[in-house]
Amino acid sequence: MDYKDTLLMPKTEFPMRGNLPNREPERQEKWNEMDIYKKVQERTKGRPLFVLHDGPPYANGDIHMGHALNKILKDIIVRYKSMNGFHAPYVPGWDTHGLPIETALTKSGKVNRKSMSVAEFRKLCEEYALKQIDRQREQFIRLGVRGDWWNPYVTLDKAYEAQQIKVFGEMAKKGHIYKGKKPVYWSPSSESALAEAEIEYQDKRSPSIYVAFKVKEGNNVLTGDESIIIWTTTPWTIPANLGISVHPELDYNVVAVDEKKYVVAAGLLETLQKEFEWENVDVVKTFKGSEIEHVKAEHPIYGRDSLVMCGEHVTLDAGTGCVHTAPGHGEEDFIVGQKYGLDVLCPVDDKGHMTEEAPGFEGLFYDAANKPITDKLDEVGALLKLTFITHSYAHDWRTKKPVIYRATAQWFASIENFRNDLLKAIEEVEWLPKWGETRLFNMVRDRGDWCISRQRAWGVPIPVFYGENGEPIITDETIDHVSNLFREHGSNIWFEWETDQLLPVGFTSEHSPNGSYTREMDIMDVWFDSGSSHQAVLEEREELERPADLYLEGSDQYRGWFNSSLSTSVAVTGKAPYKGVLSHGFALDGQGRKMSKSIGNVVIPNDVMKQLGADILRLWVASVDYQADVRVSDKILKQVSESYRKIRNTFRFLLGNLHDFDPATNYVKDLKDVDLFMLVKLNEVIEKAEQAYDQYQFSTVYHTIHNFCTIELSSFYMDLAKDTLYIEHADHPARRAIQTVMYEVLVSLTKLVSPILSHTADEVWEHIPAVTEESVQLTDMPSVTSFGDVEELKTKWNHFMNVRDDVLKALEQARNEKKIGKSLTAAITLYTSGDVRTLLQSISQLEKLFIVSNVTLAGEVNEAPSDAIVFEQLAIVVEQAKGETCERCWVVSETVGNDQEHPGLCISCAETVKQHYVNQ
Repeated sequence: MDYKDTLLMPKTEFPMRGNLPNREPERQEKWNEMDIYKKVQERTKGRPLFVLHDGPPYANGDIHMGHALNKILKDIIVRYKSMNGFHAPYVPGWDTHGLPIETALTKSGKVNRKSMSVAEFRKLCEEYALKQIDRQREQFIRLGVRGDWWNPYVTLDKAYEAQQIKVFGEMAKKGHIYKGKKPVYWSPSSESALAEAEIEYQDKRSPSIYVAFKVKEGNNVLTGDESIIIWTTTPWTIPANLGISVHPELDYNVVAVDEKKYVVAAGLLETLQKEFEWENVDVVKTFKGSEIEHVKAEHPIYGRDSLVMCGEHVTLDAGTGCVHTAPGHGEEDFIVGQKYGLDVLCPVDDKGHMTEEAPGFEGLFYDAANKPITDKLDEVGALLKLTFITHSYAHDWRTKKPVIYRATAQWFASIENFRNDLLKAIEEVEWLPKWGETRLFNMVRDRGDWCISRQRAWGVPIPVFYGENGEPIITDETIDHVSNLFREHGSNIWFEWETDQLLPVGFTSEHSPNGSYTREMDIMDVWFDSGSSHQAVLEEREELERPADLYLEGSDQYRGWFNSSLSTSVAVTGKAPYKGVLSHGFALDGQGRKMSKSIGNVVIPNDVMKQLGADILRLWVASVDYQADVRVSDKILKQVSESYRKIRNTFRFLLGNLHDFDPATNYVKDLKDVDLFMLVKLNEVIEKAEQAYDQYQFSTVYHTIHNFCTIELSSFYMDLAKDTLYIEHADHPARRAIQTVMYEVLVSLTKLVSPILSHTADEVWEHIPAVTEESVQLTDMPSVTSFGDVEELKTKWNHFMNVRDDVLKALEQARNEKKIGKSLTAAITLYTSGDVRTLLQSISQLEKLFIVSNVTLAGEVNEAPSDAIVFEQLAIVVEQAKGETCERCWVVSETVGNDQEHPGLCISCAETVKQHYVNQ
């Protein structure tokens, strides 16, 4: 007889396979139709506000794994906060100005930059940027990131630009903005000044030269027949040399070598002897650097004076201790040159070519000028040695080409004016990881003034007018007027309208008695754009507030957005724009290498979502230690997929066994120990996971939930529950008790995984009996339930779990020895001592807990037979169970055949079957 119809087997429409690449877009369409973002905001309105302010990605190209890592982390946090007592709006943003968009357009071959006006070119840049935003928005939404996607902030928006002008004006009003000629990072390849945040370092091969500068006036310390030796790796700056710097406190030697006399630092003499292979060296004289201050040497090519100056920046790390000084090509050179009244000579133009101020080398690209300049030095007898070295050198992070220091007239934000305020603000912020505070503190402490002007077209113009006498005009009146114009018309009018149309009606200034004005045509550094978002977004939008609770970006943003945001915010408000800063590492390949198209190791988020689904990417993000660099590869994602499958199968098992469970009528309040123990373990999972969420430790959330599914549920509770769930009649108290536990576990786990597995959790939620909310996103995180005698219960059942592990090991050994087949074919005899004996005597139905057909508690461990498998306080004998196998429950029992009506069943199953047919 077939008894299948009497078994209560799992039933569920929840599919075993996730088929995420196909199902996720369908679910996202549902979210879109129900406007899930709006519903979440309406539900949580009135709760304490939590603002995670989105650092704007650059609007250019498809998203990469760094984008995916960043956006998913933000989404996990925002989703969790909205389910845990907060109102957590999320306004995504985009950074849209700057050189990459200009370059993308000009390289496309469709835009002839020279044939159009600045305003026309800017309109094309705007169109391009908006298309890129649409492209990236679609991909971010595909990741499952929930936000105000159709009302984002964009740095080219009129309102944004208007607020940025206000930030500039307020900084100028407080004296933090000035224009000056000083060396800045200059990119010949971009033809623009750069900020420190736009610099990266790569190896470069450079000439290394030692040059002798003959002394002209020794000031009674030197006789005039000596030469001062300098060292440089930039021969192209020799035409700009106006001085030589020495340290006032260091000792210097005059040394005689082969009838010539040279001045070098005493501390480097031994190194230089080896460098020049000097054999006979006599130290003629020793003196402090301060003693040769104002000595004049002769420029080896042009014969002009090269002044000896004292500078604290001189060290003995390399070179000769006598530093070649070109005030137009170095920050420290500029500072010491200003102290001694030197000109700021910069014989290099915007494109990196030598000018007429470098006679003999005019028109040469600066790097190409190295050889002819070196040849000239050799020709005049000033070149002592030429070699080549490979060293770390500053490069433009966009064009990947070397940059130079070049003195030009630029607009600066004077960090020195409010440096102490910046450092104080840093100390008041919560930093994760903690080293982030030290990193940014040191950067701010050591950084120079911020060059905020760029010689480009696509950006927010610097709102400065000039009078007839060339004086810059920045007043409250002009700033307010330009800000209002930009809010109404956008910044393109700066390049479309005449200057007098941009000024307030009737505006007058002492700098222009005839009422004639011009305007600045440089644009602002894009870091000033994004760095103004605390004003343009947090202050501008009603649903947000400043300071934000959290900024979360990659670790490169300590020199970027974290830095520029801090600078503008402290300058304007006196406080940091953020209460907390959390940073993540970079996404690397499976071997820990940077992803590169040339290597072929790039993992593309769109491809992963098409093959595996967004929830796999989201689970990967949750599984890694994201505060360091993280690895991702096909192999790693396959491992993550296996973990996902375990979690999904757990949900499927739970749903399948709740198909006939109604919590309103079937819920059991008085539970047996083992069932209560599972709810206590669930409590621990809830408490640990939510604490980890609060601390942004998502890998702990992942491991806590995954381990619970794998160990406590799959390997223990669900395993032992199957017999009761399938075999007993539907309303058996033990079955309803297990279903009660499963229901609590299912609801709680679905909520706990929702911030991470957003699509899967919503899919599960639709199948849970009796839930009323249309999405798990419209619920709160589970709370911990109070139980009595929890510690005693945990001690008892944790101890049992350890004993059970020993039993399972013994069964496995017996199975390997062919003594038994499946565990239900086994009968075990337990010889116990001490705590184990007391424990097992207190627990009923050990057969079901060990999933065997018979358990016998025998004597003490020392009474066990020789074939027993011995553990501490426990010895186990495994044998074939006696009797026949029940056709319904598969237990081996001597009661099979005792019921004449159902001879193939054990007594227990026979009674259940009879009841089943009576109920039918």
